[in-house]
Amino acid sequence: MSEIDILSFGETMAMFVAEQSGDLAFVDQFHRRIAGADSNVAIGLSRLGFNVAWLSRVGADSLGRFVIETLHREGLDCSHVEVDSAHPTGFQLKSRNDDGSDPTVEYFRRGSAASHLSPQSITPTLLGARHLHATGIPPALSASAREMSHELMTRMRTAGRSVSFDPNLRPSLWASEREMITEINRFAALAHWVLPGLSEGRLLTGFDDPADIAAFYLDQGAEAVAIKLGPQGAYYRTHLDQGFVAGVPVETVVDTVGAGDGFAVGMISALLEHQSFPEAVRRANWIGSRAVQSRGDMEGLPTRSELSAELEAVNREQARSHKGSELESDPVWERACSR
Repeated sequence: MSEIDILSFGETMAMFVAEQSGDLAFVDQFHRRIAGADSNVAIGLSRLGFNVAWLSRVGADSLGRFVIETLHREGLDCSHVEVDSAHPTGFQLKSRNDDGSDPTVEYFRRGSAASHLSPQSITPTLLGARHLHATGIPPALSASAREMSHELMTRMRTAGRSVSFDPNLRPSLWASEREMITEINRFAALAHWVLPGLSEGRLLTGFDDPADIAAFYLDQGAEAVAIKLGPQGAYYRTHLDQGFVAGVPVETVVDTVGAGDGFAVGMISALLEHQSFPEAVRRANWIGSRAVQSRGDMEGLPTRSELSAELEAVNREQARSHKGSELESDPVWERACSR
């Protein structure tokens, strides 16, 4: 196997998306897809040309085979996905909302194969990855998955690899809110780049202002923090810099699920290409804006050629305005998008 650029891990579920709007109890037809915040990010990074290894477990069932085949088609290295004959593949039902509001999602994942991930799932090959992306979902699945998450993040950071962390709060999976806050902040302290949403950051830190939320995580050991502000954009802070990057206007919001995953794809890909933090946030905002314009959790994530086309469009607009900007003159950005 070629060198692993990025290791991601977690649970990929089968997802049944309603073909018509209304109460899920009365929907007759569904379309089958896959779902999972961690694998959404993995797919997005793979589409941008990174070699991404996926660590997970699925059941020895038709849904598990569907998940693995779909991830294979997206270019993920699934050689580290274990097939569990004793536990099923998780799945979810998702409503269709034509007004752009958040859909209803019902989960069927308790006791799933992925909840039985454990430190024994970690192999030396995986620890050779350049970067680890983690979220707060695997630690919520079970005690063994939590132990695996902690060991992976600790070993990767100790080895000098970069680590990103998106809290991705799932309160229903935790025994209590107090436990969730304590554990999520413990994991965030192991990451170099922390990527919470504003409401998540407020709950986890007790601070209201994005600057204070970011400072909390910088004090815990993070090197940089980007806080998602929804349509308004994002606030970022490092030990040397801070600022606000406006969001990308969207004419029609189709589906908000997956926007945060798109943001993570933009941040991670740009930072691994040695872009500045403000430039990474700009890319993250743009990919997040694409995500909300597509029905499905990861259908809007761009390919490398689509990212390059966006750069060219931005450069043309800048040339017309004769103003210039960091984006136009930054050779690192241009090299990254021609990759």
